[in-house]
Amino acid sequence: MSEIIRRDPHAEWIARNRLHPLHASLQSSVSSWLSADGVPRKNPHAVGFIGPNGIKRIDRSGAQQASTDKRSSAPTVVELPLHIVEQPAFHICVVPDMVGGRLSSHDKDLLGLARKLAGAEGAVVGVIFAEHKESAFDTAGVDRIVHFTDAVFDGYAPEQRVGALVRVESQLAPRHWLLPDSRNGGGELGRRLAAKLSERPATRVWQVADEQSIGRAGAGREDLQRPAPRLILAMAECAEPISETRHQALPLQLQDAINTSRSRIDDLGAVAVDPALIPMAEAEFILSGGNGVKDWPLFHQAAATLGATEGASRVAVDDGFMPRNRQVGATGTWVTARVYLAVGISGAIQHLQGIGACDKVVAVNMDANCDMVKRADLSVIGDSAAILQALIARIDAHRQGGIRDAA
Repeated sequence: MSEIIRRDPHAEWIARNRLHPLHASLQSSVSSWLSADGVPRKNPHAVGFIGPNGIKRIDRSGAQQASTDKRSSAPTVVELPLHIVEQPAFHICVVPDMVGGRLSSHDKDLLGLARKLAGAEGAVVGVIFAEHKESAFDTAGVDRIVHFTDAVFDGYAPEQRVGALVRVESQLAPRHWLLPDSRNGGGELGRRLAAKLSERPATRVWQVADEQSIGRAGAGREDLQRPAPRLILAMAECAEPISETRHQALPLQLQDAINTSRSRIDDLGAVAVDPALIPMAEAEFILSGGNGVKDWPLFHQAAATLGATEGASRVAVDDGFMPRNRQVGATGTWVTARVYLAVGISGAIQHLQGIGACDKVVAVNMDANCDMVKRADLSVIGDSAAILQALIARIDAHRQGGIRDAA
């Protein structure tokens, strides 16, 4: 079996960025090698290389990174510098949505904004409710974590969560509260907290700079600029996520106990919704088909089994396999799904633009070099019909096993 070549895009980006603190550690020391024809070659950009006129050359451009043999190089482990805040002068509190128990791209943008507001003297405090599966708070920019694990915070419990946030407010008195202005709970929780604290929040904020917040107003065609308030409800892409530093993510214990009295709201669980009735712009899970799908009845069966909303590429729509309102892309519908499963889609630029805000992209394709595979977080190379059949069988087996366990 041939060795699988793995690339580290983040390490390659650091190697090209001369201003990154880890740039020097990723530079190659290869100064000479033999070409495929056995001809000796020398790297004129290698540090310490002596040119033909006897002058010592020192290259600081990072160009020598391109001379390394990617097939023989071992995976590079990048250790980011640790940012430590021993005695923070103030706190910036962030309440991420944590959909599915993990930080979403919206949450990471919010933490990037918090890190920008905290500077070198402040500490970013992540306020987390219920159990989670996230293990990368340190690389997301969190200095301190307040974690509420009581069962009363599970599910839909806005009153209980606002009460906990008020307790954090009384003990930390943060300079800013940041919450995602999203439909996943952050928007509602932020507005409830603002009413409880008698604060006027800035909503739909997409930029904070020079103590000014800029947010969408009206139908979204105008911007409203105002002095940045204490409570900010920010949109996705409000800032760049943290990528160049690690943080302590130390647990922070509150001094007083939280009042966990029963809420006036009873969470009866999620209501089952037909995925076919969900607008694609609001769908969390999309199964999208393209020119590579040859068995469309199997595709529809897979969508029903997965509980996914159906989408399609422009080619599939033009060929009449899917209706026009299911077209994904810049010429169709821009989607923001948490999971986008693309089957038989090569990845035209318009389609890739339309899925740019999706959290996780999975590609099923016969062509390992297509643009969709390059964009995807996970790729499966093979026949789409065989893969969909195996996926349906695996899901059916898993559900049958769950029914047997429940019985």
